[in-house]
Amino acid sequence: MINRRTFLKKLGLVMAGGMALGGYGFGIEPFRLRVKRHEVGLDTWPTGHRTRIAALADIHACRPWMSPSRIRSIVAQTNTLNPDLIVLLGDYSAGHPWVTGDVHSRDWSKALSGLAAPLGVHAVMGNHDWWEDKTAQRRGTGPVFGQPALEKAGIAVYENDLSAVNHKGHRFWLAGLGDQLALIQRRNTGRRTFRGVDDLTGTLAKAGDSAPVILLAHEPDIFPKVPDQVCLTLSGHTHGGQVRLLGYSPVVPSRYGNRYAYGHIVETAPHPGARPRHLVVSGGLGNSILPVRFGVPPEITVIDVVGRKANAI
Repeated sequence: MINRRTFLKKLGLVMAGGMALGGYGFGIEPFRLRVKRHEVGLDTWPTGHRTRIAALADIHACRPWMSPSRIRSIVAQTNTLNPDLIVLLGDYSAGHPWVTGDVHSRDWSKALSGLAAPLGVHAVMGNHDWWEDKTAQRRGTGPVFGQPALEKAGIAVYENDLSAVNHKGHRFWLAGLGDQLALIQRRNTGRRTFRGVDDLTGTLAKAGDSAPVILLAHEPDIFPKVPDQVCLTLSGHTHGGQVRLLGYSPVVPSRYGNRYAYGHIVETAPHPGARPRHLVVSGGLGNSILPVRFGVPPEITVIDVVGRKANAI
């Protein structure tokens, strides 16, 4: 039988360990930065052809967690990775009240203006960009205030639109989906529901041919609906759950839970002859709800799209 002194000693160790883990998750990991790399092999890319994409997601600009100076540092490191294409996956606005100071859209967009890649910098907006724009909420339509800020910084913003991209003789479409949780609606019970401004069918209908499509979608929940022409979907939103242990996140802001929480996911549509479809979900850079991260540090996500023969995938 354990005595009182031993019990109190062990309790003290448990409490000290908990405080240490809490301090790390609150004060250390949110300020880390890593480069997370994924290689995606596609038979719709020319064999041996490589296109490098750098993705920045969920910046959630605010002080002290994501100040303009920190964003500029992330921008500088992103440029050193020699991406062919840079994509921004939404949620530039702060997503929690634990801030010592707001960062205006003119400041975070100016910090992002330093991004540079041969095939350009392309962006979509996220749910927090919509939720924090009260005028857009009342109007029921965009653009939200972050969009002209990005465009003024020379960054193309897509809402249910696409553009043709040519890389070393290979042509593909880059599409950007409107946010799937954009508009907050309240039922008579007071419970919040959300209405999206996304139009996947209308977006892909703008493609002038059957060239492969890379889709930017802030939330990954659209993935089961994407057709075969979309060879790769890039998303953020989940932050990898912000807390992730042994490949599992206890809380994920997705109706699919851990299925699309983080990383490179490959699925095949349930019809004969369907190609494998690829989704990469970035762990993001900032914080939402609470400024805590554990097991999923802020990241610059690098995706190398490589052409492979069909039987090599």
